[in-house]
Amino acid sequence: MIVVLIHRQKLSLSKTAYHASLSPCSVNIQLHNRHFAAATRPEKKTKKDPKGKASDEKQDEIEKIKSYHYMEGEPEDDVYLKRLYPRQIYDVEKAIHLLKKYQILDFTYPKQGVYLDLTLDMSLQKKKKVEPFASVLRFPYPFTSEINKVAVFTGNASETKIAEENGAAFAGGTNLIQQILADELHADFYVAVPEIMPELNPLKKKLKKRFPKLARKSIGRDIPQMLEFFKTGHEIVVDEEKENFLQTKIATKQSFDNASENLTSRISQNETANMKAVISDVCKHRPLSLGPFVIRAFLRSSTSEGLVLKIEPLLPKEAETQTSNKEAD
Repeated sequence: MIVVLIHRQKLSLSKTAYHASLSPCSVNIQLHNRHFAAATRPEKKTKKDPKGKASDEKQDEIEKIKSYHYMEGEPEDDVYLKRLYPRQIYDVEKAIHLLKKYQILDFTYPKQGVYLDLTLDMSLQKKKKVEPFASVLRFPYPFTSEINKVAVFTGNASETKIAEENGAAFAGGTNLIQQILADELHADFYVAVPEIMPELNPLKKKLKKRFPKLARKSIGRDIPQMLEFFKTGHEIVVDEEKENFLQTKIATKQSFDNASENLTSRISQNETANMKAVISDVCKHRPLSLGPFVIRAFLRSSTSEGLVLKIEPLLPKEAETQTSNKEAD
């Protein structure tokens, strides 16, 4: 009986040695097999205000535009590093000349519109910003013969007659309110005498930025003067979705096949004057002490690419802005 037990112990020891020889590296190693794992909780994502995120992206874009650095002059060779010349910046006269050249080469409509696109820095102090605005100006060199429709609000019969004699499209008192609310009456601009303003409150939401205001010179007692201004006035509006972008028409192209060089130069000066008038009016909406309000400007036509302009010569001086503000006050 003892002999049998000893024999069985020898057999068991030999089996152990045999298995150990097959995997010698794992004799004294204890392996722990894990068939499951605790899932880690995902980090809570803080919800960002979409408006705040959009404004941050716009501010980053503005800072990027401010930090642009371009090589001086144009590339001399046909092959060059594009990153060193991201976009060519042109003087106003050169840009106008190129637009006219593009029109001739592309055989596009010679009297198509010329547009000025502006990117604005709407930031103010203490995290405030300039609200999207609209204003009206008169170009030094008008390029269209169209007359705007102007509605005049007044409760005085004699003033209504004066408005009609001076070219008002519509003139009257509270009888015009329901017609406007019902979309039966449409005008390009609305002006009013001060006495009737309390009665026009129902139109605030309907007319929005075209509601008569002193700042827009659409409230006053000199009806003929207001009509003269708004019949030929040009409205510029900041895009409410983009909030820092403004585009406006400043001229129309001309065909220069038979035009003299003096005529070409004169028309270029007219377009430059209109461009300066737009930028000067825009810059009234933000103090110059905070830095340039206009940070990028493009000149383009209806069918051409936008040409980046050198905006420093177009920006108003601080003294000029203060004088214009005093005149407006």
